[in-house]
Amino acid sequence: MSAAQTQKESSEVGWGCLEALGLSQKELVLAEALQMEYDALSRLKQDKGSTAPKPSVSSIERPRPVPTRPIPSPPGGSLLRGLSGSDSSLNQPGESQLPRSIPARATPPRGGYDYSGSSYGDSIGLGFVPKGFPPLPDDPPPAIPPRNPILPSSRSENPFLPPRGSTIPRDVNLFTPEVDQPKVTSGEFNYDNLNDSLSRLNGDRQVPRGRRANGDQGGKPVARSKTLPPQVPPRTYVPVPKSNKNQRRVSADPVSFGSRMNGFGYELFQVSEERDEEVAAFCHMLDSSLCPSSGSSTVDLLIYQTLCYAQDDLDHVDVDDYLLKVCGQNEFLNNSKYNPHFVLLLCLCSSQKVEMPLHVERLVQSVKALCSSLAAVETPDVTSALNQLPACPCRLQPKVQKDASVLAVRENREKVVEKLTAAILDLVELYCSTFNANFHTTPQSHRCTAPIQEAGLITNVLSFSVYAAHRIPITWAASYEGFFLSCSLTHGGVELCAPQHTSKQSVSKYLFHLVVWDQRVCFPVQINQLPRESQLTVTLYASALPPPGGAEEKGKQRRSIEALGWVTMPLFNFRHVLTCGRKLLGLWPSTAGNGNARSSSPNFSQPDSVILQVDFPTSSFEVRFSTPAPADFCPQYDFSRLDTISQIQLQDVLHKKSLFWLTAEDKRLLWEKRAFCQAESAALPLVLASAPRWEWACLPDIYALLRQWVCLSHLDALGLLHASFPDQELRRTAVQWMDSISDAELLDFLPQLVQALKYECYLDSSLVRFLLRRAIGDIRIAHYLFWLLKDALQDSQFSGRYQHLLAALLCCVGRGLREEFDRQCWLVTILAKVAQKVRDTTSSRQTVLREGLEEVKQFFSVSSNCRLPLNPALVVKAINIQSCSFFNSNAVPLKLSFQNLDPKGDNISVIFKSGDDLRQDMLTLQVIRIMNKIWIQEGLDMRMVIFRCFSTGRGRGMVEMIPHAETLRKIQVEHGVTGSFKDRPLADWLQKHNPTDDQYEKAVENFIYSCAGCCVATYILGICDRHNDNIMLKTSGHMFHIDFGKFLGHAQMFGNIKRDRAPFVFTSDMAYVINGGDKPSSRFHDFVDLCCEAYNLIRKHTHLFLNLLGLMLSCGIPELSDLEDLKYVYDALRPHESEADATMYFTRLIESSLGSVATKLNFFIHNLAQMKFASSEERPVLSFAPRVHTVKSDGLIRNLYVCRHVRTYNPSKGYAFVVKVEREGQQGAVLVQRSFEEFHELHSKLRLIFPSSKLPSFPSRFVIGRSRGEAMADRRKDELNGYVWHLVHAAPEIAQCDLIYTFFHPLPRDERPGTVVNTLQKPAGKELGEVKLSISYKSDKLFIMVMHIRGLQPLQDGTDPDPYVKLYLLPDPQKTSKRKTKAARRTCNPTYNEMLVYERIPLGDLDQRVIHLRVLGDGAFWENTLLGETYIALKKLVPGQHWVDWHQLGTAGTESTR
Repeated sequence: MSAAQTQKESSEVGWGCLEALGLSQKELVLAEALQMEYDALSRLKQDKGSTAPKPSVSSIERPRPVPTRPIPSPPGGSLLRGLSGSDSSLNQPGESQLPRSIPARATPPRGGYDYSGSSYGDSIGLGFVPKGFPPLPDDPPPAIPPRNPILPSSRSENPFLPPRGSTIPRDVNLFTPEVDQPKVTSGEFNYDNLNDSLSRLNGDRQVPRGRRANGDQGGKPVARSKTLPPQVPPRTYVPVPKSNKNQRRVSADPVSFGSRMNGFGYELFQVSEERDEEVAAFCHMLDSSLCPSSGSSTVDLLIYQTLCYAQDDLDHVDVDDYLLKVCGQNEFLNNSKYNPHFVLLLCLCSSQKVEMPLHVERLVQSVKALCSSLAAVETPDVTSALNQLPACPCRLQPKVQKDASVLAVRENREKVVEKLTAAILDLVELYCSTFNANFHTTPQSHRCTAPIQEAGLITNVLSFSVYAAHRIPITWAASYEGFFLSCSLTHGGVELCAPQHTSKQSVSKYLFHLVVWDQRVCFPVQINQLPRESQLTVTLYASALPPPGGAEEKGKQRRSIEALGWVTMPLFNFRHVLTCGRKLLGLWPSTAGNGNARSSSPNFSQPDSVILQVDFPTSSFEVRFSTPAPADFCPQYDFSRLDTISQIQLQDVLHKKSLFWLTAEDKRLLWEKRAFCQAESAALPLVLASAPRWEWACLPDIYALLRQWVCLSHLDALGLLHASFPDQELRRTAVQWMDSISDAELLDFLPQLVQALKYECYLDSSLVRFLLRRAIGDIRIAHYLFWLLKDALQDSQFSGRYQHLLAALLCCVGRGLREEFDRQCWLVTILAKVAQKVRDTTSSRQTVLREGLEEVKQFFSVSSNCRLPLNPALVVKAINIQSCSFFNSNAVPLKLSFQNLDPKGDNISVIFKSGDDLRQDMLTLQVIRIMNKIWIQEGLDMRMVIFRCFSTGRGRGMVEMIPHAETLRKIQVEHGVTGSFKDRPLADWLQKHNPTDDQYEKAVENFIYSCAGCCVATYILGICDRHNDNIMLKTSGHMFHIDFGKFLGHAQMFGNIKRDRAPFVFTSDMAYVINGGDKPSSRFHDFVDLCCEAYNLIRKHTHLFLNLLGLMLSCGIPELSDLEDLKYVYDALRPHESEADATMYFTRLIESSLGSVATKLNFFIHNLAQMKFASSEERPVLSFAPRVHTVKSDGLIRNLYVCRHVRTYNPSKGYAFVVKVEREGQQGAVLVQRSFEEFHELHSKLRLIFPSSKLPSFPSRFVIGRSRGEAMADRRKDELNGYVWHLVHAAPEIAQCDLIYTFFHPLPRDERPGTVVNTLQKPAGKELGEVKLSISYKSDKLFIMVMHIRGLQPLQDGTDPDPYVKLYLLPDPQKTSKRKTKAARRTCNPTYNEMLVYERIPLGDLDQRVIHLRVLGDGAFWENTLLGETYIALKKLVPGQHWVDWHQLGTAGTESTR
């Protein structure tokens, strides 16, 4: 039994098993045919000899017999015509351009080729030509085409590419060039006629089929468009050879870039089909050279596949004896010459002709294999031609030819094969014009001479035909029914007319599974009414089949319609020519979170994407959309000329600040009154968003308005780059206005500009040129632009565009920066691998970390230095492995310490995260950084801590570490697990690290400002998941937030309960620091005023923040994906309210946050949850001691004695105990002061280390009566004396532990003798206090905002009053002008921020009016106490201005004239 028979029997057993699983006979036949094809290719691949690599799928090896006679060919017409393969030896005669070491095949003698007409009629594409080429070792046969091709072998190992022998399928729709592709030298180019030069260059190379010279690829030359000649002759880049020690590259995974081993980017522009003329035009702009493509030849594949189904046993066939040949002309097929009447034949190298019988099943399988190679598309012409053949087991359609005897007639066979050949070649041409194929049909040049018709003059309606959806997954046939298409026309996301729908069809099985509609779609829109940037969106819908059940349930289920896929394409291409002809469009899957931006490119990045076949009308002329000139006249009027009602209405619309919430009535009003809005430049986006139409006839008026409008600032111009404004002229103008932005400010908006590239209709745009130009001029811009583009490659819809832009950047920045990016990518890859190992390990993580960092150490031994992606200014030369560690959290981030390249600089510490998406953190910190810059520009320094966070890829990135900072949790748990419920932890911690009065006052001031800034920023951005491990405090008093995993109001949930219940985090321990105690002070007034002022300053820039976040709607962040997320910020900023209303609103938010118990409870729960992460090696520390001291550092304690107690007022009234400390080797004793609470803390911390049985008993904290009395202090002094004596005489491990020596180490406060002065008590105020008012007058209304009162006196019983304010506007004999505020509770320094309004006050009466203000204490029942009053004359009040001042309170009868 032969090996072939053995393999056949084993295959039959396998198919039988599959048939038992329920697969149909048709599917089994298809699977067997594909397996036969692959087996044949595998045998051929093995039989090549020792030079051929092993196939990825094993096959039976056997000797290959030498054929003794030519194989007869079946009769029929030609199989292929009009196809130019990628083998340049088949294209043009001439001398070979191969290196001398590789002999070229000789040119076949002219007489050896059969060009006679009889040859065409007597064969089915198998002619005979004598051999004329010497034998050469060949490459293995090309990979099997769609859908699971084999990756081409690489000439060098590359860490960014799959290794040799990898079974990872290559995407058929993406062309991957071979490695080490030689570059074309500049001397081979003729810049006067670039296309002809490239064609001539390609034709001069005669390379044997199946072999590539240095990886060269024949076929169509990579030529730039003749329609867009380059302004500057393109350069040819010749890479310099590098050593193998650094064979890495900057890659845009998952698509390989070619042979660039050192970071070159121009290989991305290797294109070999007419469809990428836009890319070629983009290359002209970049002034960079294009490389000829390389890869496995699909022409070879066509030969192999044809032989597979024309011969029974390929063991007797020498595949090298066959080639594709032109029949009918005495020449090879030339890329620069094309005749549609040429016919390609599969020829044998012999003149003998033998007629072969026509095997229907083999022919159908061959056609099926060809169609499978061509993206599994079956056109209607292919289907119609196959219907002329009799039925066979692999194709049992009802429309096929029933009479098998028809093919017995030779003429019928020829007609059938000719029709089938023409259909296949049309499919080949369609495939080549759609995909990045490594072969092509020769281009036609009729486009350059076609007449042009202006789109604005075409009155025909837009229509096209939809044939079918190809490559339907077999699972869809069993899960859905009633497939239909919804077609819509949009411009800037707005539909131009009602969507059009096709009929509902089911899945059909021809050669493949497909849904056939064959229906014409006609829109009620004329061509001249289409905007230039119009897009056609086609969405595939289907009804889900109901599960087995009752009829009623089935009826409900059938009505559910699901979107399965969509595709969007521009109706006018980058040359502004209306699309025409047959198109293949790959559908993007309809999944949740597609984002607001939809790619205008079809989905060919996924090998199994469903392909839609549509046919647009063709004509003998091009329909081109020319940009019209602006109109000569554009009216402009002053806003005051409008009537009062229109002014109010228009102002209300303009105050919305954003186009996202304009109603239809708002848009109508804005467009109607656009001539009155030009004085306010920021209104331009709102006005243009209201334009009803953007068709050709309307553009002159729009462009005239744009030309006449006052130039926008670069911040306002951001609003014109949103998806709502696709017009190219408008976006070009916006970019021109942005050109004035400085490089430093451009860095703040770079992420938004990179996202705005998605909204560009075409690859080459003003925004692209702007970014590349600025990147060339500033290394920081180039650095961040590189990482932003690299991160954006993960977006599958726009990865193709970002690949080209990344390559353009790498071409522009120069070799040095490309190598720098290369090193950064290598470092990030190593760190990501180390972080993954540390996170996944179950053993000692620190050991795994140190072992992994050895690879980082090796990196620096190869690379002397490297800039960190976090900041190009951070240049490091080594890593300090001993200083590196990790954080005990779910993601296990790495804490890394790098050695600074600057010998005088400190070590650089960063956090590397792997497994967390840092894009949201990056965006949040960017917005906070912009807020801080706005505050500083307005003269308000909020002393914010701004740190960097940068994403280096999905799920990984770097975060800057802030030194001398601690989380609130660690500060609070120093007072126990319930420390979050106490008021003193933050104040004590700051006091510990700022021992002097001046240091502490500065720290408190920093805390007030930074806390106010954090409250405003976190509220506006809706930052949630705010537990005490996400808030940090520096020893200098600066507070800041970290870890922004939840924002825009997406609260962290605990079951169905929101964990974030307060507007923002502002707790009583924070207020304790601000007030200097547990009672409100005047410093709390300053805090409230800072919050309100900072809030109002950000509100003035509402449009900026809405633009920034609006441009990021399509970035893929889950919590910023639709307008509802954006509306959270809009509602938080309240742009429609006045400053006074906003001040009152934020004051209420402060009160609500301060009174929230949920925040402290959340902190407490987090403390409990984090106890499992606490390391057993962590030793307890004392809350009031800034550092740890030991017996070795301080000396052995010989004796302790509590000698007396002293009265204290800091931070509260009580007694401190003076302890005399005697040490060995010291002369004299040292006195330290410790409170009873501090002694209790020492004992509690000792109990965490030692068992209670070894510790002395501690005096009870609970007493009956007053615990602060002097008698109690005397008693406790004696008890503490006994306690410290036993401590000194305890076991050595207790007596000499670090806690005891830290406790008795002298602090700065111990140096102050006598009674401690209260440094936090409230400042002395006036006798009866002061009141702060904000008074203004506008439109016959008097506005009086009662802001704060300070320095009120306590009541007679010593308690604080419940004050409120009562106003009268004198003269008021009837007492009708009474207004009053709410009562504050138990405070002498209340905050109100309440507005009291008097209406219908004539301007002339202000001089005679006096405000009578009384402050009353709200008593029980009707008893109210007068706390102070004042009279304020309104003579100095200026209408339209705010009068803000403090007014002295006096006794009855006192008058204030200020």
